[in-house]
Amino acid sequence: MKINKTHIWTLIALVATAAVYRVIPNRPLGFAPQIAIALFGGAIFKEKRWAFALPLLSMFISDVLYQVLYNAGYSSMKGFYEGQWENYLLFAGITLLGFTMKKKTVASVAAYSVTAPTLFYLVSNFMVWLGGGIDITTNLPLSKSFAGLMQSYVQALPFYYGGLLSTILFSAVLFGGYYFFTRHQTITANA
Repeated sequence: MKINKTHIWTLIALVATAAVYRVIPNRPLGFAPQIAIALFGGAIFKEKRWAFALPLLSMFISDVLYQVLYNAGYSSMKGFYEGQWENYLLFAGITLLGFTMKKKTVASVAAYSVTAPTLFYLVSNFMVWLGGGIDITTNLPLSKSFAGLMQSYVQALPFYYGGLLSTILFSAVLFGGYYFFTRHQTITANA
């Protein structure tokens, strides 16, 4: 996709909307558009900087908003925390995964929409466990055993379900919207 002024304003609106949505209180755990945005950026944009900028900017803006809300006493969740760079690295990895999507069919978008949050869940929770994550039932560090790793995965299941459902939904919106937009442009150009 070649970027023009209209695309830039659309992308700014998309990034801002996704960032604000992510900080809405009481949304389902893990239900956010950033994984779908990373896939979409990687699959659609020929200019790699735009592909990476979409999810990373959206994450950064929402992290700033979380930190402002935390500092003001309106949120118990910090925007910036130790190990956060790992999430940014994972979103860059999902963008790279999007680069491998050669055909933008319903089947491939669906397959990638299941694969991306699954990989995010598996890798991020492995890193939480490896970094000494906390068992939410005991408030003690997870054991450095296979059982501790499995506990990390079990604790994160609500985030996985939210991430899976939101990635499927937002991918359908993004890729579907892109399909109809490009189809409309093609029909208009041929008319």
